Order: sequence, then C-alpha cells, then structure tokens
Amino acid sequence: LAFVLDPREALKGDAPLLHEGTNRYGDPAKYERGDVGAGFAAADAVVEGTYSTACEIHAPMEVHGSVVKWDGNRLTVWDTTQGVFEVQETVAQSLKLPLANVRVIGHYMGGGFGSKLEAGKYTVVAALLARMTARPVKLFLSREEEFLAAGNRPANTMTVKIGAKKDGTLTAIEWRSIGSGGAYPDGAGTSFLATDLYTCPNVRTVDENVAINAGRARAMRAPGFPQGAWALEQAMDALAGKLGIDPVELRLKNVPKVSQRRGNQPYTSTGLAECLSGGAKAFGWEEARKAKKSDGPIRKGCGVAAALWAWGGGPPATVVVKLYADGSVNVNSGAADIGTGTKTVMCQVVAEELGVPLEKIQIEHADTGTTQYSGPSGGSKTVPSDMPAARAAAIEVRTKLLAGAAEELKVPASDLRLEGPDVVSTKDPSKKLAVTAVKALERQQVLVGVGTRGPNVEGKVVAPFAAHFAEVEVNTRTGEVTVTRLLAAQDSGRVMNRLTFECQVQGGLVMGLGLGRTEERVLDRQTGKMCNANWHDYKIPTALDVPAEQKVLSVDLVDTECNTTGAKGVGEPATIATAAAIANAVHDAVGVRIFDSPITPPRLAALLAAGGKKG
Repeated sequence: LAFVLDPREALKGDAPLLHEGTNRYGDPAKYERGDVGAGFAAADAVVEGTYSTACEIHAPMEVHGSVVKWDGNRLTVWDTTQGVFEVQETVAQSLKLPLANVRVIGHYMGGGFGSKLEAGKYTVVAALLARMTARPVKLFLSREEEFLAAGNRPANTMTVKIGAKKDGTLTAIEWRSIGSGGAYPDGAGTSFLATDLYTCPNVRTVDENVAINAGRARAMRAPGFPQGAWALEQAMDALAGKLGIDPVELRLKNVPKVSQRRGNQPYTSTGLAECLSGGAKAFGWEEARKAKKSDGPIRKGCGVAAALWAWGGGPPATVVVKLYADGSVNVNSGAADIGTGTKTVMCQVVAEELGVPLEKIQIEHADTGTTQYSGPSGGSKTVPSDMPAARAAAIEVRTKLLAGAAEELKVPASDLRLEGPDVVSTKDPSKKLAVTAVKALERQQVLVGVGTRGPNVEGKVVAPFAAHFAEVEVNTRTGEVTVTRLLAAQDSGRVMNRLTFECQVQGGLVMGLGLGRTEERVLDRQTGKMCNANWHDYKIPTALDVPAEQKVLSVDLVDTECNTTGAKGVGEPATIATAAAIANAVHDAVGVRIFDSPITPPRLAALLAAGGKKG
C-alpha cells in the first residue's frame, strides 16, 4: 500500500490517508497573547529560522515485557513498568476484570524514559496465552520490536521568529511546529518553552500533529521540550548575535517571574537567573568566550541554553509508615523506583522524621496487591509527589509515639522530641524513655501512619529550571564534533540526595548529547521500513562519546510553597537544554548554524562547504 513518512508530505492533497478524511489529528493547537504584529513592528531586531529534530527511540537496556499467571479468575503480572497502577487499570479494562482481580508487581526496571508509563499489548497477549495454556507465560519484546513498537520521541519541524529591542527586551515570539505521533494519536507539540521560558508580552504558537506510517510516539523524557529548546535556544543565540549582546546576558534580561502561559501566576520559586549566572561562573563562560578559536582545522567554541519543565508534581499519592515494637520501620508506597533512587530518598525522609537509622527501615513498593496508590513515575513527579506523603505518614507515627510517651513521662507531648533511640524532654533531658519502652507501642506492637499528598498551593505554579553550558571542538575538515565539557546548572528546589540527584543530571546530559549528536530514526523512502532498528545502526552515545568533564551545579533554592519537602523534580529538566547548548557551541566555533539534528559529520561538513547554507 502507499505510505507517507513526512508529516509535511502527509498534509498534501495527494497523500495517502492513514485514517478516514484527513491525516491531521484534530485541529492545530493554538495559543496567543498580546499583539504579535505590533510586537514585531516595535522590534529593533528580528530573527527567523526553521529548525528540525530527528525522531529518537527510547532504547532502554531492558526491553518491554511481562510475566503473568492466573490463579482462578485472579491475574498476577510482573511487569517492566514505571507505574503498576496504570498497568492494572488498563489490563483490567482490556480483560473485563475487576481491579481487585488484577495484581501488578514492578519492583525492578531496566530503563524506560517514558516508554514504560503505560501498559503494552504484550501484557494482555501474555494473559490470554496463560489462560489458554493454564501455565504462566513470559512474553518480552525482541530488540528489533523494541525499536519499532515501543514508542519514540517524534521528529519535529519548528519555525520560530523572535523580535527584541536594542537592549535585548523581547517584544514578540511567533512559533509554528509540525510533528507526528505516528500512525495513532499521540502528542507532538513543542511550543511550551516559546510561551513561558522568557518574559514576552506578544506570543503566538501553532502546533500540528499529523499521522504518518510509523510507530506511535510515547512520552519521552520531557516530551516536546528538548525539541522546543533546540529551536528556541538557537534562535535566542542568533538574536544575541544580531544585537551584539552576550547570549547569557540576553537570557538574563528576559527571565520570567510569573508563568505567562498559565494566567501570569507567580512561581513558587524561580532559579533561572541563578542557573544562568551561577552556571556561567562555574563554567568559566567569559574566559571561554574570549579564548582563541584557533586558526587550524580544529576550532573550539562554547554555548549555552536554558530550560524549564512545566510541572512539579502533585496529588494523588498515599504512603503508609509502620513503626514496629523493636524500633524498626516499614514504608509502604506504590511508587516505582525507575533507577532514580525513589526508595532511598523515601527512606531518608522517614528516617529524618522518626530518627531511625536507614538500616532499620524496610520499604515495600510498586505492588498493586500490597502497596498504596501512586501515579506512574514519570514527568519528574515522583519525589515532589510521593515524598510529602511519606513525610506526612512519618509525622503521624511520630505524633502517636510522642503522645504515648507524654502520658508516661507526665509532660506535654509538645515538650518531647525523638533523639536517636529515645524520646527526650526538651526542657529536662533527664526525662527520657526508650522508643521501644513506650507502652502505647508495646500494647499495639505497631504504630501506623497514613500520609497523603495534599494539593499544590493555590494561585502559584511549581516549575524547575535549568541552564546548560557546552564546550566543543570541531574538525572543519571532517565535520566531526567532540564535546569536551558539559555543565548543568539545575534549580530543582531542595536536593534530597546528592548522589541520586547528580546521577539523574549526568544521565540527562548524555541523553541530550544523543539528541544533539548521534540519535536518529531512519525510515527507508522506498519501503517505509525503519533501517536502523538495532543497537549497531541506531547510535546511542557510549562512554567514548561522553565528555571527560561533566559537572553538575545545584541551585538549591529554599522553596517552602512547592510542597512539604521543598523538592521540585530533576529528571526532565536535566535533559531539555543539552542539545541546544551543543548546537550553539558548534556555531560559536565555526560560525555555521546547525538547523537539523543530529549534528553528524556529513551534515556539518556539507554546511561548512556551503558556507552555512542548507542545500
């Protein structure tokens, strides 16, 4: 059958139709504020360009799959998932079972990046086969199926136009994006950063989602945002060059204090300025910009790009904490730990509230049969959503424990505190009682606290921010780019665990490196099939591609309004700006603007040979 692979081609009148009537998925999504025409008329400088990002594949090391078994009319599923309750709901609906009859367990997962936020057909197929054979069934995708059928980050083409005054004040932004969720509906929008990252009174955006004959998109680490940053942040650099303003200074000039896209509500905290200025200082921005680019074939350059992630967690989430008679603790949460340290951080929160060492805390998680409800671990929501619930549960246990001790010590509970293994009077330290000797605990053998995630603060927006800096060396003879340094300055509110925080950011930088330098789904124009559905031909960055110097700067702002732990999330904003920073660094090195990702040697060599003009 006839097929179409390019969203722009899919909109032409003679394009083959994937669905009845049109290849468009609904009407284009539009946003507008102010008067864009007047904004451009008032500008002293205007830049315009069309940028594109290639389609990326999640490509986790562990493929998607399930093990299932029936016990009468009850089904148990062991799944590679980021959200057990999401899988439970989908499987129950598909098989017409009550939720109570489906148990999903997801204790371990070898990478997902958003592709495992939902149930797969393989789980339902395995369940049907297990029922037919009366035997447990294990069904996992092959590596090729993983590349073809487990989701992707859509390719996008974005045209951006920006105007500004001589002093760098933005006057107007116009944005048009077209992308494809594949053969079935899924998101392909990219405009959020254009509407909210910088203060600008006049903005108009249009996002189109078009059907093509290719695998369906799925959420992939900050869906839509890395593509948007690729275009917006390169356009901002082009504007800085036209105005003769330093790229960092131009961004600092337009740092927002409110979320313009969401009714000008203020942020609970905004560390974008600190990310830009602190990151520039830590990177040595001024020195790097002044450094000689070299007259030989190897040219050095540096670049910057900024970002925000639009969401900072919220309800629902429930956590149960149990303090046992021997002083040990059990923490019960439905949240998945997708390699980000969720279990560690949750135990830290409980340990801090109860004064219990980590080695005495046991956690059970991600099991719909035994743990409490939590949404899927994605969208940078797990720490800011689930940790406040864990803290509330631990506080309830502590309150019950202190109340029991107060009866025995004959002092008000408000005068007591936990100090190691003891309950101690704050006014008379000689009055104390071992936790394990509190009769209320001895009588019940366990004290239980139930914590839930409360609503986000009314009238304000929670959002993490970031600024990434890159240094590159470009071989002007071959078009090869070597990224020599990366620095990520992240405003994620309170850093709960330094190690897991930095690991998240390091992984995000590598993923951004892939978007900017190596990753690209290739569809054959003659057959419509994917040409590189394997590890060899789809180029994930390896240890040899990662710069020797990757630094993380935490802009650890105190945010008392985002939630009761002060954390805003880091998974998404850690990868949004990286590719754009690398592209800006390449331009700084050789004076050629890279409009299309990835920056491969053939692509860059052709641009250098053509003097920066696309063929």
